[in-house]
Amino acid sequence: MSQDIDVAGAYSRGSAVFMGMEMLVASGALVPRPETELLGSTAVDVLHQMSLPAPRVIDMCCGAGNLACAIAHQVPTARVWASDLTDGCVEVACRNVAHHGLADRVSVHQGDLFEALSALVPQGSIDVVVCNPPYISEKRLEGDRSHLVALEPREAFAAGPYGIAIHMRVVKDALRYLRPSGALLFEVGLGQDRQVASLLDRSRSYEGIRSVTNRAGEARVVLGYAKPQT
Repeated sequence: MSQDIDVAGAYSRGSAVFMGMEMLVASGALVPRPETELLGSTAVDVLHQMSLPAPRVIDMCCGAGNLACAIAHQVPTARVWASDLTDGCVEVACRNVAHHGLADRVSVHQGDLFEALSALVPQGSIDVVVCNPPYISEKRLEGDRSHLVALEPREAFAAGPYGIAIHMRVVKDALRYLRPSGALLFEVGLGQDRQVASLLDRSRSYEGIRSVTNRAGEARVVLGYAKPQT
């Protein structure tokens, strides 16, 4: 997570800029980070490469809804389902969807990962699942990353003893919703790319697994494509 973002300032202003769009923010949801723009732009690139008339996207762990809104804005035919666990995230995400006039194509739901979508999204119908999950280990949140939870919700950061607890669940659960050759994209913490790529590989259900680096050469996105069923 970025350490130099002005969280207090964003909450005071009530907004932050993400992928060129004004996103409303409130204390119940993580302030959108500049580094997450790499996940958003990669997802948009993948969707453009798929060249589908009406792509279907899930934004899992949607937070303030910044990814869902940005993807819908840049891919005007996309239908996006966004989901998060907490009241605070769902409330802010709904406000951003309304703020950008995207309610006809973006819906926000509340539940534990894909639970909220099980009755809404047909299995095997999704082209892209994008996920910016919590990825800080409990130990680091008690230590050198303790400052992160001073202003923002702990649930936005805490991810078990190794920082990949949510990645592990999504790697498995996304398969129910992805169509064959549909893509799963994650944001990862610094140094986590090999771990997360290994999760995808070991599942034996993904192919074309790769990392995407930022301008500093840091791998911050990992993606893979659901293997066609044999």
